[in-house]
Amino acid sequence: MRFFLPLILTLSLLNIACGQRSSVGDVCDDKDVHLTVVSGAKTLVTDSLRHDIAEMLIVGFRGQKLGDCKHIQRDIERYHIGGVILFEYDAPTGTHNRNVSSPKQLTTLCHDLQSLTSETLFIGIDQEGGRVNRLREDNGFPRFMSAKKSAQYGDDSIRHYAALTAAQLKRVGVNLNFAPCVDVDINPDCPVIGKLERSFSKSPKIVANAARIWIEEQRKKGVVSCLKHFPGHGSATGDTHVGLVDVTETWKPSELQPYETLITEGVVDMVMTAHVINAKLDKEYPSSLSYLITTKLLRDSLGYDGVVITDDMAMGAIVNEYGFEEAIRLAIEAGADLLCLSNNGKEYNPEVVPQTIAIVEKLVVDGKVKAERIHASADRIRSLKAKIK
Repeated sequence: MRFFLPLILTLSLLNIACGQRSSVGDVCDDKDVHLTVVSGAKTLVTDSLRHDIAEMLIVGFRGQKLGDCKHIQRDIERYHIGGVILFEYDAPTGTHNRNVSSPKQLTTLCHDLQSLTSETLFIGIDQEGGRVNRLREDNGFPRFMSAKKSAQYGDDSIRHYAALTAAQLKRVGVNLNFAPCVDVDINPDCPVIGKLERSFSKSPKIVANAARIWIEEQRKKGVVSCLKHFPGHGSATGDTHVGLVDVTETWKPSELQPYETLITEGVVDMVMTAHVINAKLDKEYPSSLSYLITTKLLRDSLGYDGVVITDDMAMGAIVNEYGFEEAIRLAIEAGADLLCLSNNGKEYNPEVVPQTIAIVEKLVVDGKVKAERIHASADRIRSLKAKIK
């Protein structure tokens, strides 16, 4: 009995400190209390575990300067999220200049975000060039050519735009680029790849070579590269921003070749999984939520042991088909290390970080996700961050 009295007293004090909230997964907001109280259970989730859960989150927010968004300051300082993702366009309101309006403004924003933590914060952006271009000319940035057009002029052209992109990102303080896109141009009419000239080529060898050049140039500037969209989005006929897209009948094994080549060469920093259904690989789940694709194929078969990030969890392919909690569970079980929470879908949720942390804590407490699984992802992420110059 003497052994249990301190535990009972601790639980009572924690319930008081957290305002008597006692439902499963409640998060105590008191800065001096770093435990999650679980009603009717003997499990206490440690601050270390919560920190590692937060490390797995990359979050979007509104604001061009730090003072514009209080919740992102809280998310970095209190919860220690792994990173942020920046956008020029705000989808919920249909307005521009969400986070980016000029090189000077963006440099200040990135500096101020990074200054909130002594740890390395991923500051990510989608800067492929062409139509996928957050750093626009009318905001004072250079002109960035699309992947397809740059590849048509050969390696020198690819390297020129890769180096230009890397230097600009380094200059403003962005250290993670969700590029290059290594989708093979199987379907030139694909609404989100081929039509936007995001693919370097219909040749997997040319795609792999171009991606290698991008990785080399970005590494020179301390910018992490992210290959996307595994296991291939180039044959799609639909848009995963709107809903689930099935590539079963159009996908070709050759779409894996750029990944296989670059993984074998040991140059891959990060891989993004797609929200596409591919029944040839998994009859039940989209790639981003699939254990068969993320773990069995990417990690076990292709031998990739680095960081895996999901495509945006706010896309229609996910929110229209799965509940948020279920999607988070499936993504983690699939083997994802980073969850992309763009806050740039149909709705904007300033509480997405504490809510997601509470969801994952409950999954651990309920035995649906092992704590070791969370720690392994956080270790991968921190190892990658340690390589940033």
